[in-house]
Amino acid sequence: MRKTLGLLFLFSFLAASLVGFSAYCQEDISFVGDSAFTERMRPSVPFLHDDHNEMANIEDCNECHHVWEDGKKLEWDSSEDKECSECHLSQESGDSDMDLIKAYHNMCKECHIGQKAGPVQCSECHIK
Repeated sequence: MRKTLGLLFLFSFLAASLVGFSAYCQEDISFVGDSAFTERMRPSVPFLHDDHNEMANIEDCNECHHVWEDGKKLEWDSSEDKECSECHLSQESGDSDMDLIKAYHNMCKECHIGQKAGPVQCSECHIK
């Protein structure tokens, strides 16, 4: 009886572990992140880059990875090889961590609101 109960417990534990673990092992899951965020106030935002762009019909990288010069967006240039903090948290600009957070939120939320699609509330992106 004791051996059967132990095996049942072990099997239940393994099954629960595999189900829970598989949810976090998907190769295509990545997160919006930046090395400037060393301490987080909320969980990182899961972001499936290619799936997002396909659903949103985004073909040009500079739609999100923009470059500005003299107050104008350079339509032919892209910043996909840089982290957002390289411009939005530079020594020259004097930006704070909150300015970087606002840059992320403004980029995502303004597009979602304009397209009337996608999450705009904190908990819809920062999933616990």
